[in-house]
Amino acid sequence: MSTRPDSPFASIEEAIETIRQGRMVVVVDDEDRENEGDLTLAAEHVSPEAIAFMATHGRGLICAAFEGPLLDKLQIPLMVRDNTSPFETAFCVSVEAREGTTTGISAQDRSRTIEALIAPDAKPQHFVKPGHVFPLRARPGGVLTRTGQTEASVDLARLAGLHPSGVICEIMKDDGTMARVPDLVPFCRKHGLPLVTVADLVAYRLRQEPLVKLLETRTMPSLWGELKVHRFQSLLDGGSHLAFVLGDLAPDSTPGGEPPLVRVHVETLPDDLHGFESGLFQKAMGVLAKEGRGAMVYLRRHAHTPGVADEGPAQPQTMSDRDFGVGAQILRQIGIGKMRLLSRHETKYIGLRGFGLDLCAHVPLEPAAAHSSPDKSTLDKR
Repeated sequence: MSTRPDSPFASIEEAIETIRQGRMVVVVDDEDRENEGDLTLAAEHVSPEAIAFMATHGRGLICAAFEGPLLDKLQIPLMVRDNTSPFETAFCVSVEAREGTTTGISAQDRSRTIEALIAPDAKPQHFVKPGHVFPLRARPGGVLTRTGQTEASVDLARLAGLHPSGVICEIMKDDGTMARVPDLVPFCRKHGLPLVTVADLVAYRLRQEPLVKLLETRTMPSLWGELKVHRFQSLLDGGSHLAFVLGDLAPDSTPGGEPPLVRVHVETLPDDLHGFESGLFQKAMGVLAKEGRGAMVYLRRHAHTPGVADEGPAQPQTMSDRDFGVGAQILRQIGIGKMRLLSRHETKYIGLRGFGLDLCAHVPLEPAAAHSSPDKSTLDKR
């Protein structure tokens, strides 16, 4: 069932095909998150039999995940305004189809309600509140913005070419405790269900989908020589990222054909808000300038920007899966294939080849010493 040797997990391609065929998959999230497995089905393929299977074998709460515009159209609000749940699961007010149901709780009734929710002619008056189906509001951007089963179910249905909505149910063991991966593996084998991870779905989307587009390129002088500055727009949140290029990046631009030196720098707050004052940024640009060519990808932080008045020390930011994918796509767009990576730590990056990148060597970046602020007159024009 898996494309990875000795792995209990199936490929995302297999999961997408399974969803397309109207069957269920089990999606497990990260061990640092809920670490649970959810039975997952495209809402377009819901049936009384599927709901009964979830209730009998999953035993958890059966929910239906939808994109925001559909819920807004049907006037189904969030359950609470102030969501204080640990993982911000976006529960909405429960609903029931006004027609074609009895008590609302039967497998037949819940299936009917979910069918009514995704009907092309669905209207707010077609539902009563509260009911026995619990809608969940998936975040825009899917698993690339929130790594939960809610978003995973919507993403899988969309990737399968179906209505972007899903039906999910947590899997519990016989004793009522939550099933973890060691329990889910035999569960999936018993019922013939593919087992996939949200992390693999994130990696799949990062490889397959464009995350950024080039807005403009301009050349300007700087402390490090003439810079070619590329400005990219995120297709996920609309924010901007920058790529600074020194010299010629072509492999044959040096006598030995050595790959260019590159660095991906995640915005360091608060220092970078004041004009690229980060010691690491300056140190790295100095290394590139000494080499005479190279590229610096500068990833902006848009989701969480503290006040400029924050005077805490700037800490190097860690790279998330999303940062990884965005940075990799920017490198490809500026012409990077083979590369040497300038970094403080030698890290093994899995999946680079999926982006068309070949990491040939790590070049150590020593921590920056105390520094004085440079003349930022040219760099501030961004």
